[in-house]
Amino acid sequence: MTRRVPSLIAASVLALGAIVGGGSGSAAAATSRGFACVPPQPPSLPPASDFVSSVDNPYFPLQPGTTFLYAGQEDGQPESDKVTVTHRKKTILGIRATVVTDLVVMGGAPSEATTDWYAQDRRGNVWYLGEDVFDYVDGQWVPAEDSWEAGVDGARPGFIMEAHSKTGDTYAQEHFPGHAMDVARVADTNATVSVPYGTFHHALKTLECTSLEPGVLDVKFYARGVGEVREATVRGGSANLELVSVRKA
Repeated sequence: MTRRVPSLIAASVLALGAIVGGGSGSAAAATSRGFACVPPQPPSLPPASDFVSSVDNPYFPLQPGTTFLYAGQEDGQPESDKVTVTHRKKTILGIRATVVTDLVVMGGAPSEATTDWYAQDRRGNVWYLGEDVFDYVDGQWVPAEDSWEAGVDGARPGFIMEAHSKTGDTYAQEHFPGHAMDVARVADTNATVSVPYGTFHHALKTLECTSLEPGVLDVKFYARGVGEVREATVRGGSANLELVSVRKA
């Protein structure tokens, strides 16, 4: 569930220290300085026979019928994000991917609608196989240029979540030069994070960036058994989203 964040006014060094470093300014500075947003080579995709039918990675579980509701703000405007794990599948490169929809509302009006495709291999890695993105412009849904699908026009998939994350791991989440180039780095595997939905210990914390938006740095937190619970732009922007509720059909 990647979210595009426009380059706004840079966040303060204090905010970067508090969010990225978990309260330690020096740790935050060291972590962010060591994270150069240089796209690594994407991982090699296993054959379709190496994938399983469900996505049950503890930090990125996708149970069909589950809806996640996030709330926060961006550039002073209220923002909400509704993410739904559907029962649908899409075949990409022979792999049966789980279809996830994502609707962003900004200031009470539709802003972005995305359909994402994920699949898990037998080792437990969750692969990001593409996204179909639309922006709401002048009352109409308009295709966005950062849509991509693995195997189409040279686009290659990456990891949205590793099977066994280790601090310092850096990996491509998507690889479509000029359109979609998100990169993630594992900053902590034992973080604590509090959001409206609850307080979580032993959370996974990642730093994320893209070479297409130099200077922008995001941080995300993933709770075991839940998935993503918080994300914030800590450099180059002011967006923040937190998990409010989880509804299962």
